[in-house]
Amino acid sequence: MATGTDRKAQILDGATRLFAEQGYGGMTMKMLATECGITEPALYRHYASKEALYEAVLETLAARLNSEAFFASVSRSAGLEEVLSGLAEHVVEYYTRNADTYRLLLFSALNGHAKAKQVFTVLRGAYVKFLVGHLDRLYAEGKIVKKNNEITARCFVGMVFDCALSFTLWRGFYGKVYRPEETIANNVPIYVRGLTTESV
Repeated sequence: MATGTDRKAQILDGATRLFAEQGYGGMTMKMLATECGITEPALYRHYASKEALYEAVLETLAARLNSEAFFASVSRSAGLEEVLSGLAEHVVEYYTRNADTYRLLLFSALNGHAKAKQVFTVLRGAYVKFLVGHLDRLYAEGKIVKKNNEITARCFVGMVFDCALSFTLWRGFYGKVYRPEETIANNVPIYVRGLTTESV
């Protein structure tokens, strides 16, 4: 017999999958109850509403993404290439294993859901904020040239997320499929060369 903790984990797993497949509007509590093999009243004992359930799913995504652990692992002395490569590898590895997360991001944005910004912040914005801070520090230390670091960070993170998306949800849409590590190895040096000068 499932414990309360096991049941909650089962509900969150099922909800993540259904929100990713159906979108917020398409997923119903009845659908989720059937997926989990429980009654709707039993489901509502765990989560009072679909909105509360969605909030809980977002919280689990942040925990699954574990971006804070990655940020903490990058020391202040880490060089630009090390940071960019590490960030790219972390994102691609996560989304390769959790394609449902990207579907949630897309559904939230496309459906104009009120939580779209929150989903973006949890799943993508944290990387941009981290990279902006790192670029600001490197510039202050004279290690990179002056650029708009927010634009640079957004573009780099966008490239990485597109790489992850192309390798999971849109695999084969472009024709030839490049492995994520090929894309990272190709693009990181371009960013590094564009941000540094020979004198630094």
